[in-house]
Amino acid sequence: MVKTRGSAEVHNFHMMTAVGDSETYYAVRPECLDDVPKAHFKPKSGKTLSARRWHAAFTPEGYLDMGKVLSRIQRGGVHPSIKGAVWEFLLGCYDPQSTYDERAQLRLLRREQYGILKAVCQKMVPTIGNGRIITAPIISNDGQPIQDPSTTSDDPTAAGFLKFDDGMDLDKRVIQWKLILHQIGLDVVRTDRALVFYENKENDAKLWDILSVYAWVDKDIGYCQGMNDLCSPMIVLLENEADAFWCFDHLMRRMRENFRCTASSIGVQSQLTTLSSIIKVVDPKLHQHLENLDGGEYLFAFRMLMVLFRREFSFVDSMYLWELMWAMEYNPNIFSLYQDSASPAADPSMGMKGNDKTLKQYGKFERKYAKTGAKDPQSALSIFLIASVLEQKHKRLMKEAKGLDDVVKILDDVTGNLDAKKACNEALKLHKNCVRFCGDVAHHEWSTHSEPVPSVIEDLW
Repeated sequence: MVKTRGSAEVHNFHMMTAVGDSETYYAVRPECLDDVPKAHFKPKSGKTLSARRWHAAFTPEGYLDMGKVLSRIQRGGVHPSIKGAVWEFLLGCYDPQSTYDERAQLRLLRREQYGILKAVCQKMVPTIGNGRIITAPIISNDGQPIQDPSTTSDDPTAAGFLKFDDGMDLDKRVIQWKLILHQIGLDVVRTDRALVFYENKENDAKLWDILSVYAWVDKDIGYCQGMNDLCSPMIVLLENEADAFWCFDHLMRRMRENFRCTASSIGVQSQLTTLSSIIKVVDPKLHQHLENLDGGEYLFAFRMLMVLFRREFSFVDSMYLWELMWAMEYNPNIFSLYQDSASPAADPSMGMKGNDKTLKQYGKFERKYAKTGAKDPQSALSIFLIASVLEQKHKRLMKEAKGLDDVVKILDDVTGNLDAKKACNEALKLHKNCVRFCGDVAHHEWSTHSEPVPSVIEDLW
């Protein structure tokens, strides 16, 4: 029996026939046109993954030929009308070797799970899920309630007062979570303000709800500034809040360790160390110059890694860059890897060596590791992309940079002027040169093997 497309996928199909180009889909407020970087990405016929090509990649049962999809994305990105659906696969939310019915069931289960998580949070802070956000503290450090002055209701519950039910709010974890809610709100109201999308305050509330729920379920890291920049595209692309939450959750499985900071280290430290090693090899003069400026730790690249170049590109181009990188780094086992992340057997490279047909299901960057059975989590494409930007600015950095402030200024000048596809291609070339110059010894020096990052939510179920 041939299984039919799930209802959510049918809805997405109808949506994608009614949407225009990037400028229409991600409209910028007229008064902000002069203040935001100009978007370079435009869908190109024959290169960009179109809705027609996307649907042609599925069998009648719903199995997806990811190789065909990756090839298109790596050539010209994804058409705006199908980005949300494609991203769910690129980030490992769904298995390409699943049917329409199987995905529909999983989507329904996840929506129910998100509903339960949100209900737990709403019981503690009723503002969640009510179309409003909190932008002022609602609790003191010792757990005492504070009225949020940003609310005007006479109802203490709606205004953000706390309810001490069953001693739950006395728990340190609950207090820490409530202490961060207003900071999430302050970040939300600064997120992508140029987009017409955020003129609708319900979308602000949706972003705040997702980040607040995530901060609750991630008991270890919670919320950090920058997560708002990563989450915003998800709610722009995916109409259903639960779908957007799970897409963000899967992105955080890639990015979560970047936000782990202690008194002595920052989450991206290992990646900055890798970046330093790369520049030391490919451009020793520049590396020495940066060290002389007391920039040998490459902290000036912190923001680029934390929010995946959201500030260096326009909204449209940053999404284009993300999907290029995810497509190039795609591993067809990512879904099962996340599902089975507690198991040591969840090795994405097992059994792949020498299988040419299977290798086509990998992105061109990840394919190199699949061939050898090795994995280098600290040498992500994003690190080589930053290295390629530094290489492009070699002459100016050597000539004009007299201090770290100059380095930051020179790198800030690239904002809005980078071509995402060219930047990715340059990063691939740089990676190839590094492997050729350094061999396995340097490759091993850069790498620190890590287990796959599990969902912060998995222990709740």
